[in-house]
Amino acid sequence: MKKILIVIPARLESKRLPGKLLANINKKSLLQRAYESCKNASLNSKIIICTDSNEIANKAKKWGSIIVMTSKKCTTGTDRISSVLDKLLMYAWDIDEKQIKEKKSYFLANTSIINVQGDQPFLDPNVLKRMYVELKKNNNFSVITPIYKLNKDDIHNPSVVKTLISKNNEAIYFSRSAIPFVRDIDKSDWHEHHTYWGHVGIYGFKADVLNKWSDLPSSNLEKVEKLEQLRLIDSGLKVGTYEVKTFALSVDTKEQLKYAINLAKTIEG
Repeated sequence: MKKILIVIPARLESKRLPGKLLANINKKSLLQRAYESCKNASLNSKIIICTDSNEIANKAKKWGSIIVMTSKKCTTGTDRISSVLDKLLMYAWDIDEKQIKEKKSYFLANTSIINVQGDQPFLDPNVLKRMYVELKKNNNFSVITPIYKLNKDDIHNPSVVKTLISKNNEAIYFSRSAIPFVRDIDKSDWHEHHTYWGHVGIYGFKADVLNKWSDLPSSNLEKVEKLEQLRLIDSGLKVGTYEVKTFALSVDTKEQLKYAINLAKTIEG
């Protein structure tokens, strides 16, 4: 028997756009929309918000979310989740702390966690359903993540994270730059010579990976690209991918927030 949790790490004081998770997008906050997308997937999984903010916690309780409070020292979403892993296991299996300690290796081996970014207000629930299916499979990947085919206009956009994959759909690298470089071809025509993949910022972790997250060596690639998933690549862990047809807007800038507000008004009136 395996358990799967949906976990949304939520920090209010974002460096690039402080307070964005509670920004109003047509009568609902950014974070509430992400939470409701998870709920609309109708999976047999508990949805938990991990946060260091009392303001977020109080609002999320009204939506029906389970709340796990974390330290303010966490610097990334994965840090935040891994720091309270024992509590998450307790929720997944409906057990107490003593039982966790007695059989922790078993629970780690049989639990997966879907890490959903709180700044994705229009996440397609079908992406989560597919993630659920992929996590149920027996494979050699420590982590899995969705990718989508990029249009030519986004290939050279540094705000869009690109994924380079191998023939067996394993992620080789993540970057804000276009990879691979197409030699002797004008950049505007690269899309005609290679399929470029964008990365949807959702991860399916095996719990034992999160258990050793803080022990993984610091990655210079992670630091320079500001992409925490590069720590996994640098540590030799296998990251699997699967294709989805829709991309998920991540709100990181004022322009993206404005776009999200206008999109919500267009869709919902």
